[in-house]
Amino acid sequence: MKPGAFDLTDLKRRMQASIGVLKQELGGLRTGRASPHLVEPIQVEAYGSHMPMNQVATVSVPEPRLISIQVWDNSVVKAVEKAIRDSNLGLNPSTEGTTVRIRIPELNQERRQELVKVAHKYAEAARVAVRHVRRDGLDHLKKLQKDGHVSEDEIKRHETEVQKATDQSIAEIDQALAHKEKEIMSV
Repeated sequence: MKPGAFDLTDLKRRMQASIGVLKQELGGLRTGRASPHLVEPIQVEAYGSHMPMNQVATVSVPEPRLISIQVWDNSVVKAVEKAIRDSNLGLNPSTEGTTVRIRIPELNQERRQELVKVAHKYAEAARVAVRHVRRDGLDHLKKLQKDGHVSEDEIKRHETEVQKATDQSIAEIDQALAHKEKEIMSV
């Protein structure tokens, strides 16, 4: 890309990446069944930084309603347990040595509503990420205009394209959220 060029494709790709993260997080919100995806987005404070669960332990599902987490380093077990409790997923881990087990509770109405709230939180984070991408794109356009690389008409056209891409991404996020909400409430 030459200097002074505007890359709408890159902005769309970054927006799609935000939607991809949302879909992965929503996939982790299991509706009463154990799944390794449920704990994958959880960040564990270990070795002086925040790390994804799969970088400190092996996650498996030995039974339909049980997640087993085999922590590799004994010094990280308490941090894994704390991260699970603090995750707002309503999970209560029990520890035996370096193995953390999580029983997945039956989905009662209260639990379903909790999961819907978590889904809404994930969706809002995705919307914010998409808006950040939009802001970056508009800032880039302003800089191009200031540097004299792009005409006023091109700026208006690109701004319209950026807004259209943003609206499409937000609609896709809302659609994914509505689908997940329906799935959670109907199981």
